[in-house]
Amino acid sequence: MVSKDRGILYIIWIVTGVLLYRFVPKTKIRHVLVVMFFKQFITWFLGLWVVEKGMIKYPVRFMKKSNKSSFTFEYFIYPSFCAIFNLNYPEKRNKVIQFFYYLFHVGLITCGEVLAEKYTNLIKYVKWKWYYSFVSLGITNYISRRFYKWFYKDEFKNHETGG
Repeated sequence: MVSKDRGILYIIWIVTGVLLYRFVPKTKIRHVLVVMFFKQFITWFLGLWVVEKGMIKYPVRFMKKSNKSSFTFEYFIYPSFCAIFNLNYPEKRNKVIQFFYYLFHVGLITCGEVLAEKYTNLIKYVKWKWYYSFVSLGITNYISRRFYKWFYKDEFKNHETGG
């Protein structure tokens, strides 16, 4: 029998997979992989550092013997949402819309994390606050956005000039 928390992990994987399928066009799969790998690179360092410093614990997680961080959150959820964030970014909209787009995406993930912390054993804050997650997600989304625009600069240039 699957525990409630492990069942939630399975559901999270399925829902995230459906969201990727829904919000990622087949022509942009390479873009998604670039963003996801870059975000995983960032979260690998930050996630391990936070766990090793005893700020967060992940009592229920996949690959318990591999490391103490959450494979699901650090390597699938955050990178997937970051990819969706980048591919659907309102590039041609004004700065206010772009700001609220950031707030929405970072807020959505932070709210999910807070709910998981409060009602499950998937994550436990030890020396951590929700706003640390909010700020760190905002910064890493910003960094990934800059990297994405740099990596695909020719496509962005062609798109801006109509070519």
